[in-house]
Amino acid sequence: MGVNGPAVWVRVEGKGNFLNSGSLKEFAQEMVTRGYREFVIDLEHCAMMDSTFMGTMAAVALRLKELGQGHLHVVRAGERSRDLLSGLGLDQIFDIHSNGAVAPECEQMKENARLGADTQKKERTEPMLEAHQALCDATPENISRFKDVLDYLKQDLHQTTAGK
Repeated sequence: MGVNGPAVWVRVEGKGNFLNSGSLKEFAQEMVTRGYREFVIDLEHCAMMDSTFMGTMAAVALRLKELGQGHLHVVRAGERSRDLLSGLGLDQIFDIHSNGAVAPECEQMKENARLGADTQKKERTEPMLEAHQALCDATPENISRFKDVLDYLKQDLHQTTAGK
């Protein structure tokens, strides 16, 4: 779950069921409170959904409808997922896109997510590099201990920065 630009992106890995419905509900409520009105549920890696999970998705879509703005899009839904959602009439309250089809904003959101991951990696790597460099600066004996770590972190940071 995450936010990319104006939309909230939820990728379901494995099962969408009663065990993770509460987390989806809480997350969606918080995002709506923060002003987000576009939700994308990616079902590419969803093995199955139970009625509790589908009902939670419906509740998000209905809340957006109640607010009079926003949409819930389901993307990369396989045939089984489409059949389950349509069988409950949920295709009437949110858009369901088949495998390979995406909501208009999804490709840009995926790119933004990739860039965000690179930024997070850089934000983690720089302090690690600085900390190990400080250990080496503090005690010259640490240079031999942490040379490989420093080389790896420098290379990793360079690849992350060069990838942008």
